[in-house]
Formats: sequence, C-alpha cells, structure tokens
Amino acid sequence: MKNSVFLAFFLMVSVASFTQSTYIFCGKLIDTEKGNIKEQQTIIVDGNKIIDVVSGYQTPKNSLDKTIDLKDKVVMPGLIDMHVHIESEHSPHTRLEKYILNDADRAYNSVKFAEVTLLNGFTTVRDLGGTGVNISLAKAIKAGKIKGPRVFTAGKSLATTGGHADPTNGSSRKLIGNPGPKEGVVNSVEDAKKAVRQRYKNGADCIKITATGGVLSVAKSGDNPQFTIEEIKAICETAKDYGMHVAAHAHGDEGMKRAIKGGVKTIEHGTYMSDETMELMKKYDVYLVPTITAGKEVAEKAKVKGFYPEIVVPKALAVGPQIQGTFGRAYKKGVKIAFGTDAGVFEHGINGKEFGYMVEAGMPAIEAIQSATITNAKLLGMGNGLGLIKKGFLADIIAVDDNPTQNIHTMENVVFVMKEGVVYKK
Repeated sequence: MKNSVFLAFFLMVSVASFTQSTYIFCGKLIDTEKGNIKEQQTIIVDGNKIIDVVSGYQTPKNSLDKTIDLKDKVVMPGLIDMHVHIESEHSPHTRLEKYILNDADRAYNSVKFAEVTLLNGFTTVRDLGGTGVNISLAKAIKAGKIKGPRVFTAGKSLATTGGHADPTNGSSRKLIGNPGPKEGVVNSVEDAKKAVRQRYKNGADCIKITATGGVLSVAKSGDNPQFTIEEIKAICETAKDYGMHVAAHAHGDEGMKRAIKGGVKTIEHGTYMSDETMELMKKYDVYLVPTITAGKEVAEKAKVKGFYPEIVVPKALAVGPQIQGTFGRAYKKGVKIAFGTDAGVFEHGINGKEFGYMVEAGMPAIEAIQSATITNAKLLGMGNGLGLIKKGFLADIIAVDDNPTQNIHTMENVVFVMKEGVVYKK
C-alpha cells in the first residue's frame, strides 16, 4: 500500500514538472541575421520562447510534445510594422466620427483591427497616434484579454496649433477651444517638455511629432514646417530622459531637416526629401519609415468623390504618388530603412503590400524582410528578443506559401501565425 502511494505521488510530481515543447518542422527558414534561407530546420518552442533551432526534422523527445508541420512552407520571424494607427480605420465618415464616437466605441472597433493585424503576420506594431484608446488597447493585448500584436504606442501625437494632429482642426468655432500640452498641442519649449511628460504619464512608449503638415488633416498645407527646431530639441531631450525615442511625421523638406537636427530617430513618409536631407539622415543615424502603401491608397481614395473633404483631395493626389520614388532614391543613397505602412489610413490587414512596393522601388526582398524584423526590433529596443528565429528569443513565428525572394507578393498571404508560443493561425 505504501509503495503504491509513493509511486502515485512520484508520477504526479513527474507529470507536474514536465514541460511540453512544440517542434515546428520548417521546409525553408529565413535567417534574418545572415540574410539567407536554410532548408529543413526544426524550431523547438517551450512556453513563450524558442529553446533551440536545429538542422533536419528532429524527433520530439517526449510523447507529449507537439509537432507542427510546415515542411512545404517558408518560415520567418513575426513581422514588425513601425507605423500603424491601431484604434481606427479611415473612411468617408472619419471626420464625423470624431464628434459622435466615444472612447468605448473606438475601443470596441480597435479589437477587430488588432486581431486582423496579428492574423496577417504582424506580431508587433508601433502605433503612431490616436486618441489614447491605443494605450488601453496595448495593455489589454499584453494582459491576454484580446488578440492582437504587441503594441508600442505614442498615445496622442504632438502637434502645433492648427498643425497636423491638432485634434480640433476643422471644428466649428464653438468647439475649437484652445487645446494645449495635455491634448498634445505644443507652442513653446515649455509646452514641448510638458507634452512629452504627459504622454509618459498616460502610458506611452514613444513620442510622435507632426513636423510638417499632413495629407489627411483638414488644413491647407501638407508639407509646411510646423515646429521650431528649439521645440523639437526640447521634445527629443525630454523623451530621452524618459527612455523614449521620437518619430516625426514629415512630408516637407525643411520640416525634416529640423526634425533630424533636433534629435528624432525616424522620419515617417519623407515625401519631398532632398538629397541634402538624405545625407543628414545618414550623418545623424536617422531611419526612414516609407509608408508607400499609404501613399498609394490615399491617392486612389482621393479619386472617389466624397471620400475625403475637398481640402484634402489635392494634397492626397500630389503627395501619394511621390512616396515610392523618394523611398527608392533614399535606399540607393544608403539611408537606413525601417518597415512601416501607416495602416489605419487604409484598411488594416493589407500591410503586406508594402513589401511588394519596396521591391518594386529597388530594395531586394531579403532586405525588405530584414527591415520588418531585425531592423525594427533593434529600433524598439527589442533586438535581444524579437526579429530573429534564434535560441532565447520570443516565439514569434510566421509562415508563407512561397519563397518571398522569388515571389514577394506571398507576403500578402501569411498562412501561419504564432506569437509568444501561441498559435493564432494555422
């Protein structure tokens, strides 16, 4: 009797201490660190991490271990999009929604946007501006309450009075008010410091400024500079004190120059960037986030009568077609590139189109994939945990049907998604 009790106790302890692993058999595996493709590899996942990557198809060590057969797929790390707006999606009703939607409405909408982003292979995103719902969404995903990518968010973007991202642009005089640093509107060096500290207090991970006018704001100019260099320096210095980097929306060249010299880490869009500014980016180690898809999409939507307010249409038609060409020039000049799409300006879930546009403009497919994995992971301070399929890294793993170095459009159809060891799409 005593022996039976001891044996039962021993078996119970053994089972409780056993950790189930997952063996993923990969027909092809993209090594984003070396920029090559390996044949017949096995990724071993335990919990939320990769514990080994070995050649050949390895037999599981324990009978309870699981296997996932991706022998006819091309496997790579989860993708990272450095420019999305996860809490919204632009439509002909966007301007009206600013006045009729509550935060709860935006939160419910954002759940769908987050899930579709994840299911299309983007396991991490940098969210560059919303109402503040994006911060709550990031927390909910991290807590496992809803499905979505890992979110690094700027909260509310910083603007100047009347500038791109002034939340009262286009409002009636009764509603226009006088928003300040708390609402993300900056008009002095002191405002700049206070606005950054408020974003930190709100729970933001990074800072976004609108260094120039924008396409979709209800304002005349899409490219004029909108911050002084002193204000930008104050924002960047304060952000650095709080452990945050700064991204700068910028279409016009002068605004880009001020942003680069002021200390930003990334330039978003970069539409009218001059050769001189490209050299500045190299000198100051600043990355371009091209968002070519956004340029293509807004130019097309501008042709649809009533989709945008009349003041937006000429900006969209002028700016949209320029972005891809600027990206191509910048890449050839040696400017560092970080993958980003501006999803939310267009339909969430089609972020993968960006790869095709990048390749079309002259960037090799493997480098485009590296920009969306290893490069972006380093920019987010996650270079030791994301962007690679490597021992000790988080198990963010995706797969596509074809070899993207031969057919880049396969990146638009991700067929397998794992985030931190959990399979979301198979």
